[in-house]
Amino acid sequence: MNPFKAFAATLLSKSDIDTIKPTSIFDIKINSLQGKPIDLNSFKGKHILFVNVASKCGFTPQYKDLQQLQEAYKDKLQIIGVPCNQFGNQEPGDANAIEEFCQVNYGVSFLITQKIDVKGNKQHPLYTWLTQKQKNGVSNSKVKWNFQKYLVGPEGQLIDYFYSMTNPNSLKITKYL
Repeated sequence: MNPFKAFAATLLSKSDIDTIKPTSIFDIKINSLQGKPIDLNSFKGKHILFVNVASKCGFTPQYKDLQQLQEAYKDKLQIIGVPCNQFGNQEPGDANAIEEFCQVNYGVSFLITQKIDVKGNKQHPLYTWLTQKQKNGVSNSKVKWNFQKYLVGPEGQLIDYFYSMTNPNSLKITKYL
């Protein structure tokens, strides 16, 4: 038994110890906007930038910057937009409305998931992993608003998160790519 587990065993039960270890983001299940399963394993070897998006937000013009970032780093990065209606009801549309809005207004070609909850009692497992150190092994965070960004490394490790004000093309993000 490794030293951490040995020490933890004196304080916790075996089931508690097992829940402390980080889980793999590649095991999380989520569907695309069209309802088809997304295999996160297919992005191993690339960075993934998860962004909770909304069509009627002051930060919505970041769709354009996200698309530029996707095109500039397409060999190293996969952007995944995650629609959420939990902040000011700024993503009220259904899947068809969201898809049309993204394509017509911003030419979005990067992956968009189904609309989910990124916080609260119905938080999707993806955002449980992104926001809980117990799952990601790096840090705890809270999703504060639309267009908060989470950068995951090529091996599935959480690198960092960035609040809405951080432009997708910021050096704060691109320095990792």
